[in-house]
Amino acid sequence: MQKCEPTQPPEVDKEALRAKYLAERDKRLRPEGQKQYLEAEDDFAEFYEGDPHLPVVPRQPISDEIEVAILGGGFAGLITAHRLHTAGVDDFRIIELGGDFGGVWYWNRYPGIQIDSDSYCYLPLLEETGYMPKEKFSYGDECYEHAQRIGKHFGLYEKAIFHTLIRSLEWDEGIRRWRITTNRGDDIRARHIVMCQGPYNRPKLPGIPGIKDFQGHTFHTARWDYEYTGGDLHGGLDKLADKRVAIIGTGASGIGAIPHLAASAQQLYVFQRTPSYIHVRGNAKTDPEWVKTLRPGWRAERQRNFHNAAYAFYSPGEPDLICDAWTEVSRNVAAHLDATNGWAELTPEKFMALKEDEDYRVMEANRARIDEIVEDGKTAETLKPYYRFLCKRPGFSDNYLPAFNRPNVTLIDVSETKGVERITEKGLVAGGVEYEVDCIIFASGFEITGSLDAQYNIKPFAGRGGKSIYEHWGKGFRTLHGTTAHGFPNLFFTGFIQGGVTASTTLMFEQQADHIAYILKEAVGRGATLVEPTAEAEEGWIATIRENSVDNSNFVRECTPGYYNAEGEPNGRSFLGDPFWGGFYVLEDLLQAWRDTGELKGLALDGASDD
Repeated sequence: MQKCEPTQPPEVDKEALRAKYLAERDKRLRPEGQKQYLEAEDDFAEFYEGDPHLPVVPRQPISDEIEVAILGGGFAGLITAHRLHTAGVDDFRIIELGGDFGGVWYWNRYPGIQIDSDSYCYLPLLEETGYMPKEKFSYGDECYEHAQRIGKHFGLYEKAIFHTLIRSLEWDEGIRRWRITTNRGDDIRARHIVMCQGPYNRPKLPGIPGIKDFQGHTFHTARWDYEYTGGDLHGGLDKLADKRVAIIGTGASGIGAIPHLAASAQQLYVFQRTPSYIHVRGNAKTDPEWVKTLRPGWRAERQRNFHNAAYAFYSPGEPDLICDAWTEVSRNVAAHLDATNGWAELTPEKFMALKEDEDYRVMEANRARIDEIVEDGKTAETLKPYYRFLCKRPGFSDNYLPAFNRPNVTLIDVSETKGVERITEKGLVAGGVEYEVDCIIFASGFEITGSLDAQYNIKPFAGRGGKSIYEHWGKGFRTLHGTTAHGFPNLFFTGFIQGGVTASTTLMFEQQADHIAYILKEAVGRGATLVEPTAEAEEGWIATIRENSVDNSNFVRECTPGYYNAEGEPNGRSFLGDPFWGGFYVLEDLLQAWRDTGELKGLALDGASDD
């Protein structure tokens, strides 16, 4: 691959831009914060529980006792299953709401769906399955196919229970197992539970007055209705040729779907509260000659390089292996340090200050690009993002901005009213104007930073003595190593809780699955029937989290509202959880050192032999 060159963004008036950023944030803040959204339950349950992709096959309720239940069949669940198998723990079942493996890639099949980060870093178990992504940014169908590939390669289909929603999880002290009830009438008793639902699993809806009044067609992007639109995730939505369509939301799913809706619908209305920043996609086919140069461990090296750009900093002379908008700021800073011989006196604080300055310049270049592409000046200005890089999830598209040059596409800015004012029987009202439509598509995201009971959607979820996990975590996460909690024996977590954070989410799942698999292997090998962190160990890990905390409150506070900052709520839950900020690879070394002792320090094992 060619050397990745730095870019040359323009100089800016940083303080003037900061004032502009704050003003744009303030006009979008809503006092109700995350309560502006509706949960997909009761009258809206179909937006979550319904499956437009595969029919639910009737079956008899399952009554079974198993060693491990993995809840979720997305990449987190598949990685965990692989690690358990490798550790010799094979008595497990994977329970999944969808009709197949894939998780977010099973449910999300909206047109234009792609990975928004480097496929070679993101897609898991590549070397283990012998697969190489077709492109730098894989499309959704390739991600779904890879989940199926993992399932087939490791014989996981025979262990899967699909189209099954967990209703309750309760620890039964009498049998020392977790009782799992489901929407299929199942009674599954599992000694251990591993939570693998992932952060993007449950759609949410905008709490717009009158949302139930609309008489036309509606669906969420995570449950795309191709029976209504025609086409597939690569476009061709031919059934919309005579339809007036509204889409609410311009985040990742909106960015993917809008170009295809624009190309197919008679009229498209895009309701935007906050513009996303749209970077060049610049997708490229995988170079077979590059593949020939790769050696075992290449993916881990690439993931570490990606992490350095996003969460740490490059070493002198370290190349940018990723070479896209995710790494542009760090790449430019590294080039500046090369040119000024600034490496010798570099500190993390100086590096972050340089990154902040470069952030403002890169975002200004992003806004200038909009002027170059979008023909109407007012529309171009409305599409410009005024906030820092990583205040919102970055968008990547070569087709999104040009879509607003089409005569059948109307961008409707709802920032002044902080969203759509109301929904009527015939359409939507914004700025006092009613827009009559045939279909409303909700591109309104997922339960990521809302309440935990909304995200997990498991009630009751109770450990020893009937204590709720939501109560235990009511004032903040409490765990050992981000994976276990006191009072909840034999229960393990993956995801954004109190663990490491890196640029590749699946690498975080791998780190967690390695740790969980080790603990379960040791528990089984020692004959333990119960594994649980002590209260002291839990307190110790909380102290470790605090000692390694990073004060990014000012950055978060100045960001435009969205799920990255819990809709601007002062004490809202971060979508990253309460992470160990000491460094992802520092945490890796810490966990490995803990495992190497073989002592399982901080864990109480009941029933284990003394050998």
